[in-house]
Amino acid sequence: MAPTGSAPRGGRRALFVDRDGTLNPDLHYLREPERLELYRGVGEALAAAGRHGYLVLCVTNQSGVERGFYRAEDVEGIHARLNERLRPYGATVDGFYYCPHAPERGCDCRKPGIGLFERAAREWGVDFPTSAVVGDRALDIAAGHRLGTLTALVWVAGHEPAIRAELDELRVVPDLSADSFRAAVYRILARG
Repeated sequence: MAPTGSAPRGGRRALFVDRDGTLNPDLHYLREPERLELYRGVGEALAAAGRHGYLVLCVTNQSGVERGFYRAEDVEGIHARLNERLRPYGATVDGFYYCPHAPERGCDCRKPGIGLFERAAREWGVDFPTSAVVGDRALDIAAGHRLGTLTALVWVAGHEPAIRAELDELRVVPDLSADSFRAAVYRILARG
């Protein structure tokens, strides 16, 4: 499939990362920043990506805002906490982008829509063909395919059957997969 994303050619490369289930355990409608814990290896992997010249941009679906489970301020607090947790590793998420809408809204900012990726690309001067999308869901992989990026799937233990069903439903196959975020990022970096 030809990519449909539009980004400046010759721009910067980015590592687009999902949040819940990828960087941190998915606690279903996480509202309290103090409950955020990173998966083992996330800090080291993001620091390595930064050393290799990647911007780190988080794109996440947060329908809990529209559903009234938490507020935009709660999401921003969690993102601030995430960067606090990354600081000791010399890592940071350069930009956070989230869709506050429920799936039934049908907006283009909710993955697998690419609206937020395109916005991030404009704001940071990202070149999609030299970038990668890493996530734990078929929605992440589908968005990456539409953009023409490398895609990496992180298998979450215990969720394999659901992930396989999503991949089949959306008819997408990741370019690479790994059993941890750290392993996925190091496989991306090994590609140069």
